[in-house]
Amino acid sequence: MHDDRSITEHRLRRVLKERIKPAVHSRPVPLTVERWEAPGEPVPVAEGLAARYGPCAIGDPWGPAWGTTWFKVTGTVPADWAGRTVEAVLDLGFDRMMPGFQCEGLVHRADGGEIKALNPYNDWVRVADRAEGGERVEWYVEAASNPVLVDHAATYEGDRLTSGDQPLYRLARMDLTVFETEVWELVQDLEVLYDLMIQLDTREARRHEILRAIGSALDAVDLADVPGTAAAARAELAGVLAAPAGASAHRISAVGHAHIDSAWLWPLRETVRKVARTTSNMVNLMDEHPEFVFAMSQAQQLDWIKTHRPELFERVKKKIADGQFVPVGGMWVESDTNMVGGEAMARQFLYGKKFFLDEFGIETNNVWLPDSFGYTAAMPQIVKLSGSRWFLTQKISWSQVNPFPHHTFWWEGIDGTRVFTHFPPVDTYNSDLGGAQLAHAARNYREKGRGSRSLAPFGWGDGGGGPTREHLARAKRQRDLEGSPKVRIERPDAFFEKARAEYEDAPVWAGELYLELHRGTYTSQAKTKQGNRRSESLLREAELWAAAAAVKVPGYGYPYEDLERIWKTVLLHQFHDILPGSSIAWVHREARATYARLREELRGITLAAQLALAGEGAEELVFNCAPHARRGVPAGGAGRPAEAGEPVTVEERHGGGHVLANGRLLVEIDGRGLIVSVYDLEARRETLAPGSAANLLQIHPDFPNMWDAWDIDAFYRNRVTDLVDLDAMEVAQSGPAAATVRVTRSFGSSTAVQAVTLRAGSRTVDIVTDVDWHETEKFLKAAFPLDVKAERTASETQFGHVYRATHTNTSWEAAKFEICAHRWIHAEEPGWGIALLNDSTYGHDVTRDVRPDGGQTTTVRLSLLRAPRYPDPETDQGAHTLRFSLAPGASIGDAVREGHALNLPERTVTGAGPVAPLLCVDDDAVVVESVKLAEDRSGDVVVRLYESRGGRASAVLTADFPLSAAVESDLLERPLAGSAVGAPTPSGAVPLTLRPFQIVTVRLHRV
Repeated sequence: MHDDRSITEHRLRRVLKERIKPAVHSRPVPLTVERWEAPGEPVPVAEGLAARYGPCAIGDPWGPAWGTTWFKVTGTVPADWAGRTVEAVLDLGFDRMMPGFQCEGLVHRADGGEIKALNPYNDWVRVADRAEGGERVEWYVEAASNPVLVDHAATYEGDRLTSGDQPLYRLARMDLTVFETEVWELVQDLEVLYDLMIQLDTREARRHEILRAIGSALDAVDLADVPGTAAAARAELAGVLAAPAGASAHRISAVGHAHIDSAWLWPLRETVRKVARTTSNMVNLMDEHPEFVFAMSQAQQLDWIKTHRPELFERVKKKIADGQFVPVGGMWVESDTNMVGGEAMARQFLYGKKFFLDEFGIETNNVWLPDSFGYTAAMPQIVKLSGSRWFLTQKISWSQVNPFPHHTFWWEGIDGTRVFTHFPPVDTYNSDLGGAQLAHAARNYREKGRGSRSLAPFGWGDGGGGPTREHLARAKRQRDLEGSPKVRIERPDAFFEKARAEYEDAPVWAGELYLELHRGTYTSQAKTKQGNRRSESLLREAELWAAAAAVKVPGYGYPYEDLERIWKTVLLHQFHDILPGSSIAWVHREARATYARLREELRGITLAAQLALAGEGAEELVFNCAPHARRGVPAGGAGRPAEAGEPVTVEERHGGGHVLANGRLLVEIDGRGLIVSVYDLEARRETLAPGSAANLLQIHPDFPNMWDAWDIDAFYRNRVTDLVDLDAMEVAQSGPAAATVRVTRSFGSSTAVQAVTLRAGSRTVDIVTDVDWHETEKFLKAAFPLDVKAERTASETQFGHVYRATHTNTSWEAAKFEICAHRWIHAEEPGWGIALLNDSTYGHDVTRDVRPDGGQTTTVRLSLLRAPRYPDPETDQGAHTLRFSLAPGASIGDAVREGHALNLPERTVTGAGPVAPLLCVDDDAVVVESVKLAEDRSGDVVVRLYESRGGRASAVLTADFPLSAAVESDLLERPLAGSAVGAPTPSGAVPLTLRPFQIVTVRLHRV
């Protein structure tokens, strides 16, 4: 037989595009269109409906960036359409290639109720299944003219304050049409078979059977009367569509989904509308397709619907009760997991799962994080303690170098907890269920021979949209189709139950799921990261002192509502495109303002509680929120500072510069203003590598291959400029308590002023760096070359730390050329180590080199600032204050203590006298992470603590109030069957036994 494959395939593509698809909506009748431009920000629906509309015509331009245009659409169904299926086609001027990243609309009835949303693949509205002639149509379209920002070019369209005012779109079509059901079904048949066919090997008979059937179907179509001949064409395809799949075909659990970034290339307020648009379409699709299952994560997004679209929320609740609409994820938002603090990660689950329980009575079992930029090794334990059982991610498929070896596996965290995890081999969280993606999933699946199934989230995502009726048509046809994986639409838990049952002994991956991409997100948008870190610290303070005041001070009311509201705001801003710094300028401008507002509110809550505890008096009291005693001040309490250590001295250094000493450390700053020696007087050893300089600011070019705000590529290291030129150096402070040397440098269009301070009794060198940053596509680092032979470094993560190799023996280690650490990173030789501490920096890199003298230099660098141009062309521009400290001779325990001390400053108020701590723990290895009152408002005190050093610990938690019981609890403060917490003694002492890095939540019942 002659090979005519290409001819038939080309024929199909042209006939589909030019004849069959256009025939789906036939006999168009123009609708009457009027318009009203909403001034400024979006208006309530009632205001849009009541507005004064003016004339509008097809082809008219509309919509400046971030504007809202309301279209009033009216018309009448022609009499001769009676009994026909009638739909309107409302095309706002869509680009079909970019769903979710351009204009969108929500159609309202005249009474304000939502009908459905409009987007490039959902531009129709059903008028009637069986229309009545003369039926009247009156709709109002709330159209958002969001600018297209996906081309990775620097633009000022990412903020309404700097965007242009010219219209971005032209109205393309507003018609009533007859919906030709049989033609639509023919389109689905042909697309599914074509997509399947081209994935099959040309040597397979099945490919040629499909080809011949398609040829026969095209022969049956009269191009002058597609609606009249569609049924005949479908009959030619019936046989190949009925052929069943093989017994060993891969099984795909298809889960409807619309990955909606809570902010990214649009502001938070637009996400509120995106969520409403998507959700309205999903409940409509459920009405028509009872088999359809849609999974939605992010409690915040459902809460937005509840607040802004209560009628739609009631429809969602019904579909949840029916089992079609499935809340997943258990978190407040799909947060970043690298930089979020431990307690904040716990609160993501507390408030997320609590919302699902309170609103829907549902306990979510799975953690749904397809798009975050790597996953902390602390996550498995947090997942388990939240009451969840499964974990799903997709993003690891983006790794540049090393393909992840599993798709279904047990993920083991730093404490040994394991969680059953799936990584969909379809390699997208926006699957179209097309033949190419399904075939890729089957070929790509790494568990062949042991497992047989995978999950595919399907639907338009990122900017929302969700599944369409076309997606469901594909799933239906591929449920049992020869040559295709078997596709079944089902709930995520159903997939996980089946996957675990067939593969209980799945392989284990221990440690973090490091994404070999998007490493720049540890640094971009420094003020957003700083706002997050400080908000987490301020919330710790506010809750601790408010809880203490509520227990100890009669009449003091614990601010439940305020604290919950603030927590949810902080959690929202931990979304994986906000905290990582990868959103447009508008998002980060608002984030800075939000953090400033929260800072003042939390300081007010803290001060009110401290004043209530202190009482009336003139004695100076120092409140310590850190989990360890310092300067004589007890942990979690108030007291008098201890006497300082030896006085600090400042001397001129031979050859220029200064020498600072305090009896513990001797610090030399040379004539360039660089630290050239930090001598540990107690250990009698040097901290810095011979001939090197620390606190060395270095600048690199920063122009990654693709994702500007997201990425740094390893080649940035090939060029570096050491900032050694000095503008000025002076002794800014000199006294027995502290000495400071201030150094000023200029570089490019920027300046940096660094204050190096040594304090009496301190084992840390403290550095405050003020940078007025005006560079473009540059990367600023601070280098500390250490004289220590470290095979690995420890980096703080949530509730513990992770070790990473300093060498690059394998491609896996080499790929981790930029890493994330929270408050500290630690390098050591046996018996002596060094910690580098920070107050708001997350990005770090570590390199090693062997010197001619045989010693090893381990260089640790903090990533301070970047200047990418996309999506925010002004990223990090302006003034920054960054604090970091070097702690020679520090153990892991010292790093934990000093990291908290740097991030949790002491507060001083006046009062009647010392305030006893609300509670204390007698082992410094056991760190109190948070103290609060119980969410159920019972008055119980909830304490979350963890073992911080990676070893076993036995400790005693003592409460300064009468106890009736102490109960180990999960993150939702429910009793947990565990053995870490013993029964309290009559004096209020609670014995604790913790394994390495174990998190324990103790609920203390008050008498």
